[in-house]
Amino acid sequence: MVPGMSLPMPMEPRDPKGMRVSHEDRERVAEDLRVAAGDGRLSLEELDQRLDAAFGARTYADLVPLLADLPGSGGDTLAALGRAAVAAPVPPPKDVVRVKRSGGVLRYEGAWLVPKRLELEAHGGVGVIDFTRATVFLPVTEIDVRMRGGVLRIIVPPGYAVDVNEVSMRGGAVRDRRLPEDPGYGQQPVVHRVIVTGTMSGGAIVVEPPNAPKPPKPPRERGWLRRLFRS
Repeated sequence: MVPGMSLPMPMEPRDPKGMRVSHEDRERVAEDLRVAAGDGRLSLEELDQRLDAAFGARTYADLVPLLADLPGSGGDTLAALGRAAVAAPVPPPKDVVRVKRSGGVLRYEGAWLVPKRLELEAHGGVGVIDFTRATVFLPVTEIDVRMRGGVLRIIVPPGYAVDVNEVSMRGGAVRDRRLPEDPGYGQQPVVHRVIVTGTMSGGAIVVEPPNAPKPPKPPRERGWLRRLFRS
C-alpha cells in the first residue's frame, strides 16, 4: 500500500438481479411454467413465449418477470433464485487488460470491474473510462496509454485522485474539468488513485466529474462555410 493512502471505499451492495443465471436456474423456471400451463394459468402461446425467454435468459432480472404473476411454486422458485443470486461470487479483478483500437469509441462505464492495470493503444477515436459506478478492489489503478490523436475522458467521483504527470505529450493537452465549487472536490480523503502513464501524440486527456456539462463549442467566424467550399 502506498504510504498515507486509504483503501478504496467499500463496494456498494450488488444488485442480485444483475447476476448471471445457470442452466439449473433456467430449467427450474421452465418447469414452473409448464406446471402453470397445465393448471390453465398460461395459454400454450404464452407458455411458448415464456419458455423461449427462460432458455434465453442471461441474468436473474430476465427470469424474475416470467414467474412474478404466477402463484404457487413460482414464489418458491423466485425465493430460490434470489438466494442463488446473493450467493454468487464476485470474480477477482484482472491484473492487466490490453485494448487496441483504431478510431471509434471505447467505453468502460456503468458497473464494471476495474483491473489493476489497463493498457490502451488507440489511433484516433474517443476513449471513456468512467469510475462512477465501477467496482475497485485495489487502492491504485494504472492506465498506460499509447494514443495518436483522439480524446481520452477519465470520469471520477469525489475522493478519486488522478495523476497524469508521467504522460509524455507530443502536442495535445491535459485538462482537469473538476472545479473547486463542484460538490466534494478536494473535501474528501483520497480513497482511490488513478495513475496515467504512456505517450500521446496530439489529442487530449480530459479528467472530469460525473455528469459534467459539455463545454460550449466556440462560435464560428462569419464566412466559414464559403471558405470551406473554396478550399
